[in-house]
Amino acid sequence: MSVKRQCELLGLPRSTYYYEAGKESEENLRLMRLIVEQFLRRPFFGSRKMALWLGQQGHEVNRKRVQRLMRLMGIEAIYRKPRTTIRSLENKVFPYLLRNVAITHPDQVWSTDIT
Repeated sequence: MSVKRQCELLGLPRSTYYYEAGKESEENLRLMRLIVEQFLRRPFFGSRKMALWLGQQGHEVNRKRVQRLMRLMGIEAIYRKPRTTIRSLENKVFPYLLRNVAITHPDQVWSTDIT
């Protein structure tokens, strides 16, 4: 089957079939290697600290570039995240009273919130 017909069946433009993603430059590959090595030593470094560290090593890079390279490699800083879904044991959990009630007509169920 021709490439034209395959692209028609998939609903893709032919230019997408021939597209090749650009390759990273040698400098970016060198920076990525340095980022990975430092990340293995200090996994809590985010893009800000990593950019600062790279600057101290003599590599002039901005934070956005470091962010992009870290995202490309799938690296994310390890840090404490908020525990927003942990409930307090002191709070009473009220049962849901309408669980098995079939609501069939208007004004059958009323509710209010008293706090």
